[in-house]
Amino acid sequence: MTLPEPSDGEASMSNEELARGDASGQENPAADERLRVMIVDDHEVWRIGLKQALEADGSTVVVAEAKDGASATAMAAETMPDVVVMDMIMPTVGGAAATRRIIEQLTYAKVLVVSVSGEREDVLDAIKAGASGYVLKSEPAQSIADAVHATSRGEPVITAALAGLVLNEFRALAGRDPTEPLLTTTESEILRLVAKGYKYREIAEQRFIAVKTVQNHVQNILGKLHMHTKYELIAYAIRHGLDRTADQPAPQVNPNED
Repeated sequence: MTLPEPSDGEASMSNEELARGDASGQENPAADERLRVMIVDDHEVWRIGLKQALEADGSTVVVAEAKDGASATAMAAETMPDVVVMDMIMPTVGGAAATRRIIEQLTYAKVLVVSVSGEREDVLDAIKAGASGYVLKSEPAQSIADAVHATSRGEPVITAALAGLVLNEFRALAGRDPTEPLLTTTESEILRLVAKGYKYREIAEQRFIAVKTVQNHVQNILGKLHMHTKYELIAYAIRHGLDRTADQPAPQVNPNED
């Protein structure tokens, strides 16, 4: 099923961290068996279509719908969603600002931007604001629903057509080389696999460890590097060439700590 096409007023302008948690280890106090989702979009028909796709298998409940970023911020505090599906182009408060505000007040929440815009500025603004992923509305409804679940597991999700744009931007910013804390051998290897685009399940299979263990390692890496998102980790890995080689470890690794 394909979601309804955006209206004329919304014409197109142009790779699990912590399940329901963030680098601080905080969890959603309202979390239950079902995934809690809030949809933020100014087109009601599109919201209805996505809600139907999300709730079809019973594993997800849409706890709130908002038509702009301002009301979304207030609703998020009241309904405590695990994942927020966020449009970028909306009246009053746009998607980037709303994303930043929601993540500040609900540190466990993850934001997946779903927009008609594939413009460089919109994609980068969303990621800088803290969004965990960015997909286009042209994707099939089920693909967007799958992306919501992947986001809830901490997987960075981005439309394939936009992935190169994001990586190129981080390559351009990769010249900075601050003094960084030591990473263990295991952390360095997991970071390398993250940078190469492997999912947590795939990393766990390669390392013969539990997926939760992989998540814990990523949490420790985020804390050591004072980062918050997978995209920041990817930028760090690119800076050290981990995305280009299978053998080169990250610099400043402590071989005695694993």
